[in-house]
Amino acid sequence: MRLNRGEELPEHFWIPITLDTNNITSLSPFLVPQDHLGGPGVFYPLAVFMFFLFVVGTFINTLTIACTAKYKKLRSHLNYILVNLAVANLIVSCVGSFTACISFAARYFLLGPLACKIEGFAATLGGMVSLWSLAVIAFERWLVICKPLGNFVFKPDHAIACCFFTWVFALFASLPPLFGWSRYIPEGLQCSCGPDWYTTNNKYNNESYVMFLFGFCFAVPFATIVFCYSQLLITLKLAAKAQAESASTQKAEKEVTRMVVVMVLGFLVCWLPYASFAVWVVNNRGQQFDLRLATIPSCFSKASTVYNPVIYILLNKQFRSCMMSMLGMGGGEEESSTTSSVTEVSKVGPA
Repeated sequence: MRLNRGEELPEHFWIPITLDTNNITSLSPFLVPQDHLGGPGVFYPLAVFMFFLFVVGTFINTLTIACTAKYKKLRSHLNYILVNLAVANLIVSCVGSFTACISFAARYFLLGPLACKIEGFAATLGGMVSLWSLAVIAFERWLVICKPLGNFVFKPDHAIACCFFTWVFALFASLPPLFGWSRYIPEGLQCSCGPDWYTTNNKYNNESYVMFLFGFCFAVPFATIVFCYSQLLITLKLAAKAQAESASTQKAEKEVTRMVVVMVLGFLVCWLPYASFAVWVVNNRGQQFDLRLATIPSCFSKASTVYNPVIYILLNKQFRSCMMSMLGMGGGEEESSTTSSVTEVSKVGPA
């Protein structure tokens, strides 16, 4: 696909997969199957994958919210942000994954332009809340475990403020395309919608919006996560060194180190493909790329509704135990978690 700078495009447009033309195809993604972009062997497996994300993502995140409501021991202020993450994931799975599922099954976005805007906004809003929630989780753990503010106590009001912060920032990032700064359009195989990052229509200032998202909604949260977790690891290593003869301390350090690596990798798997591909397109106007390739970043971001709960919630022993108990599989008595054990270990570290 080749796009020229300054090229005017209609309000609802679609781009052919042909790589040597600048013409707009007459095959609307809102009216007819996009079989020129791929055969059934491409669309139907993606429909199955999106159905899996919808079912599993909805189940895990609903269960997280239900468990927190049922078990009082889970309603600690340090778990508020995990519930906040679950709510954001639920929006993406129920709106983004479900809509993409039926669209991939039909091989076009059959719900129409208005639904495209709604789906694009909801998926972006939920995704941004999820992204900033991951950064806030890292920030919370840095405050609680590393104690950079000395005797500062992280209270429920602080946790609620952090959750409010994620929604304000997410709205600040997801609302502009509804008011003319970029727009929500079909992307990739034209069966899901997101911000316009691959056209050059100057009317919408797409390039500046993409760079805004990259800096404000990827680079800043990622830098926050890397800084907070690196400081956490330093604190743990000092604590482990001070308690070199304690097997439990050494075990806790190894567990948390492994957990930190998984958390950072999970963030990168979720957002790096989307951010890097969008920035590449913006900075390489006129270069050829396959629209089918543009579907991959969207799939990775939607898959975060499943693997983020696995990383942050199911690997939390307290949450996992309560979930098993709620499902009638035993458990419910185990109180410890990796985070709590780390907190105990860090007491011998720097205050």
